[in-house]
Amino acid sequence: MSKILITAFTLISTLGSLLAQNTLPARHFNLEKGLAINGYDPVAYFIQHKAVKGSQQFAVTDEGVTYYCSSASNKELFLKEPKKYEPQYGGWCAYAMGASGEKVEVDPETFTISNGKLYLFYHTWVNNTLNKWNKDEMNLKVNADKNWKNLYR
Repeated sequence: MSKILITAFTLISTLGSLLAQNTLPARHFNLEKGLAINGYDPVAYFIQHKAVKGSQQFAVTDEGVTYYCSSASNKELFLKEPKKYEPQYGGWCAYAMGASGEKVEVDPETFTISNGKLYLFYHTWVNNTLNKWNKDEMNLKVNADKNWKNLYR
């Protein structure tokens, strides 16, 4: 009987640790009610080269973060390689992450793909941070990578 209890406790502890590890990144992501990129399809940025609203019908979850894809084929692509399609810096503004290390909201329609990675940016009618990123991308990216790593610890 004690072997069964020990085995059960070990399994429960292991499962709990695995679940905690899988949901840890979610707390760092830019989420609205658990949904990434305000419901935009992460795969569409790469395939269609534009921001496309996803659908709950094609929802997919990776490490506690839910994404809406716009089609079954995009959902399938995401499931094969989620890290390929996830936005950098948890979906926070890449410029702000590089300039100040801050988590700043984004406009999902303001983005760039660089070296196979998706970067999102804050954009209002008076401030488009993508333009600022483009002027100093190399330095801002180095800083953003460092700042994100420090925040993620």
